[in-house]
Amino acid sequence: MKKDSLEVMFRLRKEFMSALAASHGQSPNVDALDLSEKDVQRHLRDVSLRGVEEVFESLNELKNSKSHRKTELPDVDKEKFLEEWVDAFNYFFTVLILSGFTADDLYEAYVRKDAIIHQRIKDGY
Repeated sequence: MKKDSLEVMFRLRKEFMSALAASHGQSPNVDALDLSEKDVQRHLRDVSLRGVEEVFESLNELKNSKSHRKTELPDVDKEKFLEEWVDAFNYFFTVLILSGFTADDLYEAYVRKDAIIHQRIKDGY
């Protein structure tokens, strides 16, 4: 994936957030929230947990994941699995956007963390 693809994903999410707010009669504002405010922290926690719920929904598509299951269910709806992950990413993108982060911020943090975890492997972490 190219970095500009990530920027498109952020833009699309912002557009959805604005459209959703407008459809509820609210100001379509996707500006960063004040993370020090208790209500904001609660809201971001709620949105994050909705993303986690979507991850769990994706796991429902992995029918053979139970170690105690004796029968095999080889069919996996990969499209549904991916769709649930897209739903999760949308919630996580919302949290990042409302926290004031950009696609560039996420990309740079990802690259920094990737270097750290590779170094950990080299160091025998």
